[in-house]
Amino acid sequence: MTTATGPTATTPSSTAVPSRITRITVVSAGLSSPSSTRLLADRLTEAVAAATAVDIEVVELRELAVDIGKHLVSGFPSPALRTALDAVTGADGLIAVTPVFAASYSGLFKSFFDLVDPDALTGMPVLVAATGGTARHSLVLEHALRPLFAHLRAVVVPTAVYAASEDWGGAGRPGDGGLAERITRAGDELAALAAGRPVAARRTGKENGEKDLAAELVPFEQHLARLGG
Repeated sequence: MTTATGPTATTPSSTAVPSRITRITVVSAGLSSPSSTRLLADRLTEAVAAATAVDIEVVELRELAVDIGKHLVSGFPSPALRTALDAVTGADGLIAVTPVFAASYSGLFKSFFDLVDPDALTGMPVLVAATGGTARHSLVLEHALRPLFAHLRAVVVPTAVYAASEDWGGAGRPGDGGLAERITRAGDELAALAAGRPVAARRTGKENGEKDLAAELVPFEQHLARLGG
């Protein structure tokens, strides 16, 4: 896992400076180095950094593949894997990028998120993205990635980004919905959601005067006792 410095850990160029730094964790499941998956992850990170002040941590799953496999069979994470899991659950927002394997996310990507506490991503803004050889695999965003994070009760930003091999060949034109435009739009959406909902508020479920609903729930046994009284 690496902590980004320089252009991806910065304050946006506008004169209005946010009062806090937004913590973004980037999970990249690319298997080669370099990889188009990591390239897309970096482009998305830059888009978020252009919109708000961010502190970036990057989790490269290929470096944790053996640790992930050992944890699945032993139940004990290595120090490096524990650090990566903590980076994900402790972030204000998440960028998750995977290559497409067999019309879905990669096994390494799914195995990692199988190890994340099922409640840890509740309410967390997540930007999902994928890479593949052709555009015909782009529906993986909607039939695999978005449902996965919906199951984890994360808030998936409206714009998901898929990059096919041909998408990297041209800059595109403004308004044509090309890769660069989708990256910018998705980055703006994640920045707005993550900067507006600090991780501390997300963990407690209380923000802007929200009530602690769990504390107000009346146990079922008490309802039965009242009915029988």
